[in-house]
Amino acid sequence: MNQDTPRALRDAFGLFMTGVTVVTTRDAKGRPLGFTANSFSSVSLDPPLLQVSIARGSQNYAAFANAPGFTVNILSEGQREVANTFARPVADRFATVRWQDGPVGAPVLDGVAAWFDCHSHQVVEAGDHAILIGRIGGFAATQAPGLGYYRGSYFTPVQTNAAVAAGPGVVISAVIETAGQVLLVDDGLGGLTLPTARVGRDGTTAALDRLIAGLGVAAAPGFPYAVYEDVPRGHQHIAFRCPAASGRPNRGGYVALSAEGLADVTDPAMRVMLERLAAETRLGNYGIYFGNQDQGRVAPIGERKTP
Repeated sequence: MNQDTPRALRDAFGLFMTGVTVVTTRDAKGRPLGFTANSFSSVSLDPPLLQVSIARGSQNYAAFANAPGFTVNILSEGQREVANTFARPVADRFATVRWQDGPVGAPVLDGVAAWFDCHSHQVVEAGDHAILIGRIGGFAATQAPGLGYYRGSYFTPVQTNAAVAAGPGVVISAVIETAGQVLLVDDGLGGLTLPTARVGRDGTTAALDRLIAGLGVAAAPGFPYAVYEDVPRGHQHIAFRCPAASGRPNRGGYVALSAEGLADVTDPAMRVMLERLAAETRLGNYGIYFGNQDQGRVAPIGERKTP
C-alpha cells in the first residue's frame, strides 16, 4: 500500500459497499472455504478496517473465527451463479470457479468487481451472528459493475435507481467533536439532534461527505460509532465519529459532552449514545454499538477476537 491507499480505499468502499460478496478463507488444513454475504462495510481508514457478518450457526463459523485472515470478494454483475453456488450447501464450492491466493493468503475469485484481502483483526459476537473485522492487507478494484441483491432478487446497476427507491432506508449521523464538545443542530421539534442525512444511490461515503460539507466544518469522516435498527422510524441508523478542528459551523453549535449539555437531545437512543461517548472520552477507550434503538452490545475497538 502507498500514500494514495486511503483515497483509493474510500473510493472502493463507496462504489462497492452494498454489493453481493463472497467471503473466503482457508481452514486449519489449508482448504478454501467461502460463503455469500449481501454486504460489508468500512470500519476505519487508519488503520484500514472493514467488517462482514457470519451466522454463528454456520458450519464454517469456527474456521472463519479462528482463521488468520479472510477476503471479501465483491461480485460483478455477471456472477449470479457464483453467488448462488456459495449460498447453497455445495460439497465443493470452489470446483466451478477460478481463484488464486491473495497477498494475505485467502482466496481471491477471478472476475470480481473488487476484492479486499484482510488479516483477522477482531471477531465480535452479536446475537446469532458474529462481526468479522479485518485489517486490509491488499485490495484491487476494476471498472466492472457490481452485483446487487434486494428482496430475493439480484439486480444490476441498470436497475439500481428503482431498487434503492423501494428499499429500506439508511440514515447516517455525524458525531462531530472537538475539545470535549459535540456539534448539535435544531431537530425541528424544540430540541437538539446530531446532523443527519438519508443515504442516497451514491452510497454512505458520499452522503457523509455531503453532510460534513454542508455544515461548513473541517471534520474528518471517521469510523462507525453505532449501528442500529431504528424500529419506530423504519430505518437503519449509522453514526460516524468525525473529529473536527475548531471553527464556527454554518448551523447549530457545539455543546459540552456532559449530562447538562446533552439534556436537550430529544431522541432517547441518540442521547444515550452521546452519553456513552462522553464517558468513553473521559476514559480514552472507545467501542462500537450494535443493536437496535433500545438494546444492543458495545464492542470495544481493541477487543481481541474470540472463537
